[in-house]
Amino acid sequence: MASEAPDYFQPEAGLVLTHLLIVRDVDRSREFYQRVLGAQVIRERLPAILRFHNSYIVINDEGGPTDDKPDVQAQAPADSRTLSSAMNVRVTDVRAVYELWRSRGGEFLTEPKDHGIEIRCYLRDPDGYLIELGQGTGILAEMGRAST
Repeated sequence: MASEAPDYFQPEAGLVLTHLLIVRDVDRSREFYQRVLGAQVIRERLPAILRFHNSYIVINDEGGPTDDKPDVQAQAPADSRTLSSAMNVRVTDVRAVYELWRSRGGEFLTEPKDHGIEIRCYLRDPDGYLIELGQGTGILAEMGRAST
């Protein structure tokens, strides 16, 4: 069952969880998430906010400390081979979404691989953030739910 994202600026239930990405080039990243993943741009920049199905991706520049985080540096990943954070996107047909995103220019590390409990594959955004694309299979049976 698909659901719409709550209003980012004034959530009905008082809370919206988003994923913040610190990037080197906001315009490049915004364009990637819009073009490849099909996210809808809600705000262009400072920060860029994109609706992605039932959630949001917030994209902002690197930068130094601010008055509310006085000893924190905001930086994109130092390299694309070190994983400290990833977005996980769950879908009902991983192969169809893989083909769609690939046709839009998404560069995957591998094609979808069946790991028994799930089928998954990964792509990187322009700053090296890893995006996992997966479909529950055997895990659904473990949980007493049928896979589709």
